[in-house]
Amino acid sequence: MKEDRLRLRFIINPHSGVNSKNLILDSIPMFIDGSKFQYEICFTEYAGHAEELARQAVESMADAVVAVGGDGTVNEVARALIHTSTIFGIIPCGSGNGLARHLHIPTDVKKAIEIINAYQVKRIDYGKINGHPFFCTCGVGFDAYISSRFAQSQKRGSKAYVENVLKSFHSYKPEAYEIETESDSFACQAFLITCANASQYGNNAYIAPHASLCDGMMDVAIIEPFDIPEAIPLTIQLFTKHIDDNKHVRRLRCKKLHIHRTAPGCIHVDGDPVYADEDLCIEIIPDGIRVLMDKY
Repeated sequence: MKEDRLRLRFIINPHSGVNSKNLILDSIPMFIDGSKFQYEICFTEYAGHAEELARQAVESMADAVVAVGGDGTVNEVARALIHTSTIFGIIPCGSGNGLARHLHIPTDVKKAIEIINAYQVKRIDYGKINGHPFFCTCGVGFDAYISSRFAQSQKRGSKAYVENVLKSFHSYKPEAYEIETESDSFACQAFLITCANASQYGNNAYIAPHASLCDGMMDVAIIEPFDIPEAIPLTIQLFTKHIDDNKHVRRLRCKKLHIHRTAPGCIHVDGDPVYADEDLCIEIIPDGIRVLMDKY
């Protein structure tokens, strides 16, 4: 009976990625299991709107909310669902799709909807950096600097991101940091520091190849300064899951991390830039959100 069907809300960011959302709008009624679900579709109109729409769904006792967009939309929707009974789903259509790729959710819309139809639910961890929830990665240094530049760019997509990286690489200067975990403390110079809940930034760039969403730990990658010729092999290792073999990469695993830098500045939270103090407190919260996913 209709009243027995699960209630879904799809939240679509019409500006994410580089592709039209018409395919998704046509695909949802075509492929969603109407005998199992009743659904509604909402569109975001401004930054932060996806979180508002997701919170409304939680308040109205929706069974699941599906983020249709990129990593920023995924973060907004997911942070409204942590520690609630509402389940989180993704139809990835952004530039990187880091969390979706880790969860083996395909960018093919029909196949992503098939995962929703299967309705396999698993609890995963999430993280916080200075109170900001993240589900894939957060960090400071070069990747945060690039996220800030990319956010200001008029161009979207992987090509525009690579262009920003190439333009910024030669001029970026590594910074000094003080690091403290539950069991260690040290000072270092770093090109970047990434705290990973999931294995990759997106686009199959594996900054933490062995990271798990279900182990209650974060994988921290500290990339120390390196010479320009060494950038090419490091990049190859990033995309072939061998970055841990690079001599400039230092790896930590911990539940909590404190980073002190010399001045406030930009960090990134799931790829989106956020201004933060010189002191950064990062932690992992186990089993904080339930997700729809392929077999894991």
